[in-house]
Amino acid sequence: MPKPSRLRAAALATTVLLLSSVLAGCSDDDGGDDEDLTAQELDWKDCPAPSQAEGGGGTPSPLPDGDEWQCSTMKAPLDWDDPKGDTIDLALIRAKSSGDEDSRIGSLIFNFGGPGGSGVYTLPSFGADYAKLRTRYDLVSFDPRGVGRSSPVTCLNDRQLDAWFQEDATPDDAAERGALLEGTKDFNEACEKHSKRILPHVRTTDAARDLDLMREVLGDAKLHYFGISYGTELGGVYAHLFPKKVGRAVFDAVVDPTETAEQGALGQAKGFQLALENFAEDCVSKVEDCPAGDSVEDVQNRIAKLLKDLDAKPIPGAFPRELTQSAATSGILQALYSKDLWQFLAEALDSAYAGDGQLLMVLSDSMNGRNTNGEYSNITAANISINCADDKARYDAAYVQRKLPEFRAASRLFGDSLAWGMVSCTDWAVPGAAEHPDVSAPGSAPILVVGNTGDPATPYEGAHRMAQALGKGVGVEVTYRGQGHGAYDSKSKCVHAAVDGYLLEGKLPATGTVCS
Repeated sequence: MPKPSRLRAAALATTVLLLSSVLAGCSDDDGGDDEDLTAQELDWKDCPAPSQAEGGGGTPSPLPDGDEWQCSTMKAPLDWDDPKGDTIDLALIRAKSSGDEDSRIGSLIFNFGGPGGSGVYTLPSFGADYAKLRTRYDLVSFDPRGVGRSSPVTCLNDRQLDAWFQEDATPDDAAERGALLEGTKDFNEACEKHSKRILPHVRTTDAARDLDLMREVLGDAKLHYFGISYGTELGGVYAHLFPKKVGRAVFDAVVDPTETAEQGALGQAKGFQLALENFAEDCVSKVEDCPAGDSVEDVQNRIAKLLKDLDAKPIPGAFPRELTQSAATSGILQALYSKDLWQFLAEALDSAYAGDGQLLMVLSDSMNGRNTNGEYSNITAANISINCADDKARYDAAYVQRKLPEFRAASRLFGDSLAWGMVSCTDWAVPGAAEHPDVSAPGSAPILVVGNTGDPATPYEGAHRMAQALGKGVGVEVTYRGQGHGAYDSKSKCVHAAVDGYLLEGKLPATGTVCS
């Protein structure tokens, strides 16, 4: 689902790692012409430290049983319409199955979303969480094309990104609107200048074809897949293109494939508003003196005042940068992705009310892919590039202004930001492919579709629409009554039983199963 570019988040694992470091310091076609690429053998070696584009940092820590992660690269066509032409390298990571060879099913490929998140960077963070799945699968993830070490899209440098993220993303007058559009134009032109070769080839349909090549190179007759957030859209597109190649697949934090970019942004405005109200209610009910406010209404009023004050005068953030209205908004949104971050959000708001914006800026930096050394991953560049290549719609300032009342009605705090984010693809160098993805997959094996009732980024209704769009007998719905983005990482025993039962034993839960 298209999401406004300045309000994207990397996988939650990336957020937690950054916070910890700061606080501590259409066919079922195999291709035909790409025989040489399907015959390639992967050379698995010890993993290097992540590149800056992936997120930086040290080499992955060993798995809980002491085994090491392994990395490799796979060649894929730059242009799938010319499979014999130029190639690109896609970065892969795996943890070999911990079980015996007789019980091994194959590889389970993960995509953690974004779009633009590095799977090579993210998967090691979940080594313990996926230990049971590893008993029968090699756990595999990858940097999709345009991401991380896979021909990464590059646009602005670190210094320029610092300035770009400080710009006012919710203009109040003609001068501010002009500045926002000029900044968007500068960013988009920089992407074209530095990444012209890859930009036309980062559509989700391209990534889906990469997935099928990966399946074959890994030696699997079927694709076993775990898609999270945007990874559900990628999985749905794969199922549409290669329905007979779908093995056991799970979609968690499900994108609504029926929505346009505008509908997706409006849905997120409603979703984040709901998450904020849930956060506020939780805080005031559990804490005698909730630092964010005295009631749900008071929390919202105090945040609204904070954002208004920051629009007029930023406060000290992470030196030498200041906390602007835009940075504060993205920081609040980032914390709403996980209930685990709600206490941190309350403390960050309390500090900001007192004139200290450092904690909110930590959250904002995590949203934007900035590490503690001031280096950015390429998640924002990749995110915008993939969405603009996918989404046909192009919105101008006049259109957004007409839509502002509707967005503000959905969320008084986040409506403006999510509405203005729709201009991200204006004058983009590559035309968008479609109004929304096609995920119809008649003939596919069943796909488990797990929706979370409190999900802010991929609202719950999207799971039902994905299941319907996949087709009768394909989408099998499970509901998790919880908070945050996604369900499997909630540690719900019911969700784990449903997901693990299908992936490990092929046992589907009854459609309509409800977990808490």
